[in-house]
Amino acid sequence: MRINADFSQPVTIRPEDYAWVASPASGVDRMMLDRIGEEVARATTIVRFAPDSQFDSHEHGGGEEFLVLEGVFSDEHADYPAGTYVRNPIGTAHRPHIGPEGAKILVKLHQFQVDDTEQKVIDTRNGSYAEGAAPGVSEMVLHQVPSETVRMVRLAAGADLPTPEVGTAEEIFVVEGQLTGAGDAYPQGTWLRSPDNATRALSAETEALLFIKTGHLPRDA
Repeated sequence: MRINADFSQPVTIRPEDYAWVASPASGVDRMMLDRIGEEVARATTIVRFAPDSQFDSHEHGGGEEFLVLEGVFSDEHADYPAGTYVRNPIGTAHRPHIGPEGAKILVKLHQFQVDDTEQKVIDTRNGSYAEGAAPGVSEMVLHQVPSETVRMVRLAAGADLPTPEVGTAEEIFVVEGQLTGAGDAYPQGTWLRSPDNATRALSAETEALLFIKTGHLPRDA
């Protein structure tokens, strides 16, 4: 299976574009943003868990990172409420189970470097944000290694999102609020992927919260 597998091409997916696909687990649906592979795949996915659903125990052969968007995601290790960012390196394992309110997560699979072994859990809703690179911008760095940077970025209404250096690939997920740019609107739930050397000018129409990864996309699918 190949979905948005050409990383040289920009992609924008808004909530009205979502097409949910049932997973092998009952009550677990997926919106596949990009994917190379079948059930085991390099993938970026929004996963929607029905109340009281669960997923089989599994090992993270290529690593797993996720941001809880709604509800509470749980496994045998802890409960992770909305706003929690989790990194599970290569070789870790868990068995997810979901409580009565259900949950929704943004998850990225099989995208870890072998030497990126730090496991972490970060509460992004109660953590500290530092002043960003432009007025009205603040950020929390979640993870930074030579191969990638992961951040939560807050924008005040009307603030411009700083443009990355030329040649820097970037993914943006709009967690809250709405962005605008070039006459287009990018509401909450929008996912944008920009390849190397892509240019974009985005600003916050309302206060906005973004999940941003830079520098991590492969040059070849």
